[in-house]
Amino acid sequence: MKTYHILYNNAAGGHEAGTRACVTEVEKLQGKIEMVNLENFEGHKALVESLGEDDVIVICGGDGTLNHYINALRDVDYDNQVLYYPGGSGNDFFHCVKGDCTPELIEITHLVKKLPTALIKDKEYTFINGIGYGIDGYFCEVADKQRAKGKTDINYTAIAILGVLFFYKPCGVTVTVDGVEHRFERAWLAPMMNGRFYGGGMMPTPEQKRNSGELSFMVFHNTGKLRLLTIFPSLFKGEHVKHTKYVSVLKGKEITVKYDVPKSAQIDGETVLDVSECTVKAYSEEKMNV
Repeated sequence: MKTYHILYNNAAGGHEAGTRACVTEVEKLQGKIEMVNLENFEGHKALVESLGEDDVIVICGGDGTLNHYINALRDVDYDNQVLYYPGGSGNDFFHCVKGDCTPELIEITHLVKKLPTALIKDKEYTFINGIGYGIDGYFCEVADKQRAKGKTDINYTAIAILGVLFFYKPCGVTVTVDGVEHRFERAWLAPMMNGRFYGGGMMPTPEQKRNSGELSFMVFHNTGKLRLLTIFPSLFKGEHVKHTKYVSVLKGKEITVKYDVPKSAQIDGETVLDVSECTVKAYSEEKMNV
């Protein structure tokens, strides 16, 4: 009989209802269930090494839980099947892969390996959706502070509007894509993407294909507050790219972004403060064989 090891994060947003729904779906597969709480968990490698040949890993949570999982096992080789149930407050990965937001159990074995990397403040991360750099990093920074104070109903729209109008200050950014340098002034938003969605349904790079060997970079630039607020809603449909005077999209295998002033960044929703420079690289077989 197969054993399904359900990995969930007890501290993740919306975890209780999502975890219950995940367990219900796994029970339909008629195997043994083992629950593993990822909160403060450091035994990923030992867990994977202990799995039987037919054992299955089930990741239950949002994008942050997925990010935690892929980084913990980035250097571990394993052949077990990996399933995913979107049980978090942010499910951009599921939206991108499935095409809609109706929760269900899906196989992602081939999607949690051969992933791009990001180098930030001398630390390398693996990411599955994208790196938000600029005001989207600021959104996550503010949300983290509110969450730390016990707030559960985080209003990202309110954070965005207040940030644009009063708190966030855009600055110049230098971007190097496969050795070619580009310069943008008054940059508000500068994500680097492996998938199409991030930030709770925003689609900054609508033409990006997941794990395609190339990453996409989008920058909102040279615009004032009111125009930004006017165009911003179109991000959720990917229609902002029509505003070519203020929105630029570049693609490449290696992308380095340097802000004139340090800004917050977010990696699949996980915040990193005071980032001056970020370099992302698409997955490379050559790199992995070195």
